[in-house]
Amino acid sequence: MLAWLLPGVGHLQNIHPLVVHYPVALLTGAVALYWGAWITRRDSVAWVALWMLVLGTASAAVAIGTGLYAAPGVMLALSVKHRLLVYHKWLMLGVGGLSAVLALWALAARPMPMRLRVLFLSLTLVLCGLLARGADYGGRMVYDYNAGGNACGQPIEFNQ
Repeated sequence: MLAWLLPGVGHLQNIHPLVVHYPVALLTGAVALYWGAWITRRDSVAWVALWMLVLGTASAAVAIGTGLYAAPGVMLALSVKHRLLVYHKWLMLGVGGLSAVLALWALAARPMPMRLRVLFLSLTLVLCGLLARGADYGGRMVYDYNAGGNACGQPIEFNQ
């Protein structure tokens, strides 16, 4: 059934690539909306940011779970695993942890913390930085070394 709906799935080694884009979009959107809410002083925007943060955190948990499950079977050269996959994993675990802390903090002080607001907003920027760097490592594995697909022979050795 899934192959009929999404024929490209048959070319994937695992489902991790299907879910990774949700936390990237939701968490980045949440950060932009939190900053917009702070600048415009609009609670309605902060409420949307809160729910995007919660959904982004939940989708990050799914992406981390599928990534940890898939990592041992990904057809990558050991050099690529040591130079890219390890850093990707740790950065994205950091994203998951930090987004969970921010989501719990924001839920406790709905829709956005008043106390230590500058710290909260600063940590959202840290979250975006970790997310961008971790996604870059993931993108390099996919586009430079064919992780997750079968478009060319494996494994491709690491080169700078």
